[in-house]
Amino acid sequence: MANYRRGRINDEMQKELMVILRSVKDPRVSDAFVSVTAVDTTPDLKYAKVYYSCLSGNKKDVAKGLRQASGYMRTQLAKTLNLRMTPELTFIEDASVEHGARIAKILENIEFHDEVLDENSED
Repeated sequence: MANYRRGRINDEMQKELMVILRSVKDPRVSDAFVSVTAVDTTPDLKYAKVYYSCLSGNKKDVAKGLRQASGYMRTQLAKTLNLRMTPELTFIEDASVEHGARIAKILENIEFHDEVLDENSED
């Protein structure tokens, strides 16, 4: 199977999972702000890694809620996507959003420090 097809499937699964997440009734998932950042399926489309980030809630509880809701989400994916086989979902927390925010804060502190040094050197 060509990589571009797998890429399209990954993108479509990501979009559909975002819609499906809104209908999950588990309070561990529905109360936390969960966002699907990426989906990576295997070449045979049997397994899919779903990368997510959550901005609120206990991360362990959210992970447990997603694991328990994976059957429901897989069923909903099967109804919406026209695939021969719906992949098994594995949820992996994506820390790239937090990492990016931390880097932005460090850069902001460096810029502020440089401005203070420039002001002091002018005096």
